[in-house]
Amino acid sequence: MRQLHRSTALRSLAVAAVVVAVSGCHWFGKDDAYQQSAESRPLEVPPDLDLPNTQGAMQLPEGGTQSVTRSSMGPSAAAAAASGFTVAGERDDIFARVGDALAATSGLTIASKAQILGTYDVNYEGADFLVRVTKVDAGVYVSAVDPRGMPATAAAPAKLIAALKAALGG
Repeated sequence: MRQLHRSTALRSLAVAAVVVAVSGCHWFGKDDAYQQSAESRPLEVPPDLDLPNTQGAMQLPEGGTQSVTRSSMGPSAAAAAASGFTVAGERDDIFARVGDALAATSGLTIASKAQILGTYDVNYEGADFLVRVTKVDAGVYVSAVDPRGMPATAAAPAKLIAALKAALGG
């Protein structure tokens, strides 16, 4: 009898183990996300990382907005005025006239030109700078710009701008 009791106990234990093995996950709630492929699983992002920190973003400068060509970081207004002038006409026509005047200037070398950008890269009296031709409300603005993009106010650029102004009637 003891043998029968032992085999019944073993059978009951085996049946209980099978029942637990087959239905164990259902007891704790079913989460089949682990069965999905990695691409289709929902993305879990911690709450503090779901949006970028926008505190302090897009703050405007104190003095209002200014364009790059009218930056207040350059030299004084008098020095900037000495590095450029305005002439009436269309930008492409003035660009061609500036090119003719530069070609006629002795001691000047045109390294490159970009009509789309409206610039001539020149070397004049040992100074490298750009001559820029820009469309403005009053016509076309011809200016000398240093490699930093600031008005070129050294002696050579100022001398060339004065010569261009005389040649173009600006």
